[in-house]
Formats: sequence, structure tokens, C-alpha cells
Amino acid sequence: MSHRNARLTVFGRLMLVERVVSGRPVAHVAAEMGISRATAHKWMRRWRTEGQAGLHDRSSRPRTTPHRTPATTEARVCELRRTRKLGPARIGPILGLPS
Repeated sequence: MSHRNARLTVFGRLMLVERVVSGRPVAHVAAEMGISRATAHKWMRRWRTEGQAGLHDRSSRPRTTPHRTPATTEARVCELRRTRKLGPARIGPILGLPS
């Protein structure tokens, strides 16, 4: 499902690809469809590498979170908040974390 402000749906992206494959310049097709040339090239590149599956929406969620707080520290913070009703200014020094 496309987000609310998306210019193109999956159907519109497929239409873009069909027009470009038929021999029309990417810049002209992009202008007709109200999108930038860079966006049109992005959808064409995805179509060339992945086929029709590349025209579907992707999640914007990061694949990794390298600076995530370790699970043990997170559990300890939750425990202190629940049992001792402490806030961040008090929990930070106890666990050696920035407050």
C-alpha cells in the first residue's frame, strides 16, 4: 500500500516502466507523471534488477540498530522504574548511563 502522499502507486510505476520500455525518454515520462527524473530512474533501476516485485513499496524501517541499548540494561532500567519509581536523572548514575 502506498503512503498517503505518494505520486505513484504500483500501477503508476508499472505504467512508467511500460512507457520507458516502449522507447520514450525517462525525462519526458517523468514530467508527464509529475515526478522527478531521479525518481523515475530509481523505479526503472528497481524494475531492471528485481522485475515487477521491485515496483512494490518497501519498509523504511532500518535493517539494524547498531547503538541500541543492550537488553540487560533495558530490563534493569524498566525494573528500577517499576520497583523504585525512579526517573532518568536518578537511574543514569545508578547504571552508569548518561541521564
